[in-house]
Amino acid sequence: MIAKTSILIILLSINIFASEYAVVVDKSVQINKLTQKQIRDIFMMKRHFVKDIKIVPVNISSSAKLRDEFEKKVLKINRVKLNRYWIKQHFQGISPPIIQSSDNSMRLFIQNVKGAIGYLPISAVNQELRILYEF
Repeated sequence: MIAKTSILIILLSINIFASEYAVVVDKSVQINKLTQKQIRDIFMMKRHFVKDIKIVPVNISSSAKLRDEFEKKVLKINRVKLNRYWIKQHFQGISPPIIQSSDNSMRLFIQNVKGAIGYLPISAVNQELRILYEF
């Protein structure tokens, strides 16, 4: 009985800590993994290439819960500070990432624009995409 209870607790713990979201690229892009710092640099427009591949970061709409999770868990910045950052970048001629309005438009953009990188719920990742990072 104790063994069954222990196994059940372990299985429930795994689900609690399982990642819900993933940073993805089209499967044709020759990148297998990225660190959280590399992803942060890409989405803050501080890094434009991985290996020799031009990267095009794509955000989901700012009203989406997924965007909040990405900013909190991956970018490690709150919305107010991020907005201030983009105002300063604007005066240096740097624009924020492209925005897509839905998971579906994000997935299609990534699949059709060479080097596009974005994030989706893991449940929305299809066989045409490669997961680089989970959060």
